[in-house]
Amino acid sequence: MSAPDHALVLFSGGQDSATCLAWALARYPHVETVGFAYGQRHAVELDCRAPLRDGMARMADWGKRLGDDHVIALDAAMAAVGATALTAEQEIALGADGLPNTFVPGRNLLFLTLAAAIAYRRGLRRIVAGMCETDYSGYPDCRDDTIKAMQVALNLGLAHRFVIETPLMWRDKAATWALAEALGGGPLVALIEEASHSCYLGDRSRRHPWGHGCGTCPACALRRDGWQRWKGRP
Repeated sequence: MSAPDHALVLFSGGQDSATCLAWALARYPHVETVGFAYGQRHAVELDCRAPLRDGMARMADWGKRLGDDHVIALDAAMAAVGATALTAEQEIALGADGLPNTFVPGRNLLFLTLAAAIAYRRGLRRIVAGMCETDYSGYPDCRDDTIKAMQVALNLGLAHRFVIETPLMWRDKAATWALAEALGGGPLVALIEEASHSCYLGDRSRRHPWGHGCGTCPACALRRDGWQRWKGRP
């Protein structure tokens, strides 16, 4: 039997998933995390997960709520289905279908399926993920309709009653920064700025006011522009 108020957060080490982890810790008495190593160019994000978890464990009573972490290796599986600009050294560009070539087909569907399997085994009812349809790169597996359909499919396929929660679905990046401030004040914002990673190229050699990154890739642009709107800067 799953506990109705126990959660599993899809936690990559990026800004969005870090904010989702804080959101879950502020609501639920027991929160676990899961990350995926899928051959991403920005695998440095996986190294950011522990500092983020450690930092949040020192905030409020979140340390008592933070449970186990799980990491699943999917490198071989993702390599077998073909490379994208997110998993190989390719120039980031729009494809013929109008989607950026950083789109990894089936990635979020696979992540949610595996997360549900872990949640089933661990007795966790709520699955929290950082998909967003407001301020994103156009990935079809980030759409609200996709997530709702996945919830139905997983509940039918596992004969369970999971609830997939996407607290950022209708928030743009400026609102995501604002949510972090509302959840944990300046200390949480500072932790996310310094410790999280969003840059597609995996660049942590440059530090900007909004965090580390190349400053030019689509992920950096979204993060920077949202931070500037939140701060009220041009």
